[in-house]
Amino acid sequence: MSNDPKNSSLPGELARRDFMAFTVAAGISATAGAAAAAGLEVVERDVEIKTPDGVCDAAFIHPKSGKHAGVLIWPDAFGLRPALREMAKRLAAEGYAVLVPNPFYRVAKAPFAGGIPGGFSFQNADDMAKVRPLMASVGAAGNGEKDAAAYVAFLDAQKEVDTKKKIGTQGYCMGGPLVMKTVAAVAERIGAGASFHGGGLVTANADSPHLLAPKMKARMYIGVAANDDARQPEAKDKLKEAFAAAKVTAEVEVYAGAQHGWCMADMPAAGGAPIYSKADAERAWGKLLALYQAALG
Repeated sequence: MSNDPKNSSLPGELARRDFMAFTVAAGISATAGAAAAAGLEVVERDVEIKTPDGVCDAAFIHPKSGKHAGVLIWPDAFGLRPALREMAKRLAAEGYAVLVPNPFYRVAKAPFAGGIPGGFSFQNADDMAKVRPLMASVGAAGNGEKDAAAYVAFLDAQKEVDTKKKIGTQGYCMGGPLVMKTVAAVAERIGAGASFHGGGLVTANADSPHLLAPKMKARMYIGVAANDDARQPEAKDKLKEAFAAAKVTAEVEVYAGAQHGWCMADMPAAGGAPIYSKADAERAWGKLLALYQAALG
């Protein structure tokens, strides 16, 4: 999903989707047991983080004992909710101290409308009136960078975080550009960045996220949805060119057949077909773990 403040609508494909009423439980059940299966017992607590613009409510999830590399997860347009907490638990069980902020803290506390609201439709003007100001609040110029610095500082201040290791960051949909901003803004601390079905990574604007590549020092992974690639086929090439020119180690790949939002277990069906794809989500998860293992030490 795009976070371009000059574009108040979501990408065309999403704008055309008629999101049906959905059941969150079915999607979350696919990942609910994942944390326990990975081995490490994890601890979850709600925290508050002071930022230049206020106080952000967030979830901090980490293994019960020891120090671990920190990870910052940037949510999609529906923000901090049960599905994101389950994702963080699964990652924490792999040996990471994970922070999931409410990116919309300037406007409202999480979860927005109880998480993903049942019956939400991107074609419904009232529903979109709720989402747009949330996205604009973090997408406004400079806000993502300020927040990233505050979140990284929070992680580094926690006893569960090994500050000798680099921090990783991952983002979904609108979180993709925020990953790019984080990697560039806190370059000395970020060792890895991953975007999955990120929206607006390449734009025609002077502040396009892909132009931040020269400021990056992290290893990058960009997973592109097939329908996003069909809509903007040149984006993947511009990303590759930007990373190569800046000598940033990066992999950019298109997930054939995967739709925008494929990683999110609680995404609803669209037009009778599921958006969440377990097979593609697990493939993306494997890529993420390999990235962190290689880059975070």
